Amino acid sequence: MGRHTEAEIAAKLEKADELTGQGKLNRDIAKALGVSVMTYHRWRKTRETSQLAGPFQPGGAKTDGSEQTGRVRELQHENSQLRRLVTDLLLEKINLEEVMHGHSAEVHGSIRW
Repeated sequence: MGRHTEAEIAAKLEKADELTGQGKLNRDIAKALGVSVMTYHRWRKTRETSQLAGPFQPGGAKTDGSEQTGRVRELQHENSQLRRLVTDLLLEKINLEEVMHGHSAEVHGSIRW
């Protein structure tokens, strides 16, 4: 599959936002968008970075209260997304361990000691 244009990525991220609002998991969202989970997360991170570049002033420059409140909200949202990502990865790890354990038990179950 070839590269996506910025317009395609923006449209897919809008769709992803809708699915997130419906409580869908990141892997299900990525599947619905027709991309890998890693591509989806990279797109989101790129979008968040570009959105934060505007109001955020590096070097400790002072901002008014509303900008700081907005920054806090953005960080809380990013934290929520990261927690969801970690949860998805942990669930995937557990599933893989269960598959490996189940497969291992089947192999060992046929051997008589």
